[in-house]
Amino acid sequence: MSSTDFQWNAQAILQAGQSRLQNKRILLGVTGGIACYKSLELCRLLIKAGAQVRVVMTEGALAFIQPLAFQALTGHEPHVHLLDSSAEAGMGHIELAKWADLIFVSPCTANQMARFAQGLADDLLGTLVLATTAPVVIAPAMNQQMWKHPATQRNLRQLKEDGVHIIEPAEGAQACGDVGPGRAQEPQVLFQHAQRLLTPQVLAGKTVLITAGPTREPIDPVRFISNHSSGLMGYCLAQAAADAGATVTLISGPSHCTWPQSVQGQYVESAQDMLEACLSKTGYDIIIGTAAVSDFRPANSGDKKLSKQDLEQSIQLVENRDIIAALSDANPQAIKVGFAAQTHDVISYAQKKLVKKGLDLICANDVSDKSIGFNSPNNEISLISTRTSDIFSLAKAPKAVLAQSIIAALAQL
Repeated sequence: MSSTDFQWNAQAILQAGQSRLQNKRILLGVTGGIACYKSLELCRLLIKAGAQVRVVMTEGALAFIQPLAFQALTGHEPHVHLLDSSAEAGMGHIELAKWADLIFVSPCTANQMARFAQGLADDLLGTLVLATTAPVVIAPAMNQQMWKHPATQRNLRQLKEDGVHIIEPAEGAQACGDVGPGRAQEPQVLFQHAQRLLTPQVLAGKTVLITAGPTREPIDPVRFISNHSSGLMGYCLAQAAADAGATVTLISGPSHCTWPQSVQGQYVESAQDMLEACLSKTGYDIIIGTAAVSDFRPANSGDKKLSKQDLEQSIQLVENRDIIAALSDANPQAIKVGFAAQTHDVISYAQKKLVKKGLDLICANDVSDKSIGFNSPNNEISLISTRTSDIFSLAKAPKAVLAQSIIAALAQL
């Protein structure tokens, strides 16, 4: 493909950077479990992300939380009764089912799971689940023995077969004092699932390898050569790619970032460790190299701490193998994406790196700017591709937002 054949779909790239929940209509079902309080925080997160939220509470949920709590968050009185004359005069239960882009039931009790599995429609929530064409996701929460019971597991299999999305419960201490599976997932985990279900699956079926973070090259057992990379950009890209439907492997240097959901991979220390981990499997469709790999390592790393005099006299550096080049050789069919973090002549440097390393796309950013460089939550990126002479600039924004735009741009390639 010549550079004149391809043009960026600018609108799609910029829209991808907007909240995936903006103006989405989410029906939040709340059933009668002690984990009801987590639904309040989930509701707040959804609204903060721009979603329109309506709440349906079962009779059991009313024993734990007053409807006024959800009304204060959403600005709308929760729906409770199937045959509510005031509701039927306005938005009837069928209209409510048609209104929703997503029905999210959290927490979902064992009783409600059984009702859904049997297709019962004698309460409002059960009727809505039957009457909607929107995706339905449930987040079960119950006593660990109830979760393990054959009847619950049978209902779980039936719901999966019916196309219901399941967020399986976490393991841990429960309100009843038991320890085991059945604990409600945290609101942030639930929120991420809602985002993923409403994200266009532009990378569905693709396998993606991402490197992130710094590497550490040991001088001795105490000292090492490294850099200021936090790994955040790579972690955000891994989450965005997974949300877009890809199977993602993340190979990360030392980082304090939270590991992305639904992403496999491992932590490594040195550039050599990262190279070996990356080459342990081949056949990726997309490779994204965001890691700030140390260019050099000490030729010798002793098992004892070196004195100052030894440091002055004995440190000799050897160049590390180019990881993205090695991955390119091992995965010739893959689309390859690199990052060019530079303090000067950013675009010129990135264009040379794009050609030299045989990349399809490079993301150039100016790390001399402390507000968008290493250890910053924000970034500002220029997308440069071999397929077009146009440079697409992404304005300063949180790295999580930019990651969504980069994935959208990558999908266009």
